[in-house]
Amino acid sequence: TYPGSPVSKGILQFDMWNVKPSNRWDWTGLRRQISEHGVRNSLLLAPMPTASTAQILGNNESIEPYTSNLYVRRVLSGEFQVVNDHLLKDLTELGLWNLDMKNRLMYENGSIQNIETIPDHIKALYKTVWEISQKVIINMAADRGAFIDQSQS
Repeated sequence: TYPGSPVSKGILQFDMWNVKPSNRWDWTGLRRQISEHGVRNSLLLAPMPTASTAQILGNNESIEPYTSNLYVRRVLSGEFQVVNDHLLKDLTELGLWNLDMKNRLMYENGSIQNIETIPDHIKALYKTVWEISQKVIINMAADRGAFIDQSQS
């Protein structure tokens, strides 16, 4: 229930972690509005969505890095290839997306790191989980942990 809860006392999730958020947002104003109006939900952020929901909404699963920029999705009605929509948009805008690029992406198991024609700034944006240091992934999880009401694994 709201009365007596941490948020009813102006204590937000990140406060319980002793994290000071950036000054980008008006946290004092938000606390004032919460104090006046309450909150609609007791939990505000959970790492979602599931694979199916992510596919429908054009997102990646959860909040983790992509495992691949191209993969085969298997559903009851069959199989189809899925390309990272953001990568597809960027490669299309650069005039690099074509059948040869798709085949090369398949050959590289969804990684763009060894494709010479792709600019380095695009390669830096679209690293897969296998191409990012585990320390970086753990640090990102720790950084966002204070803002997640539920858990992440």
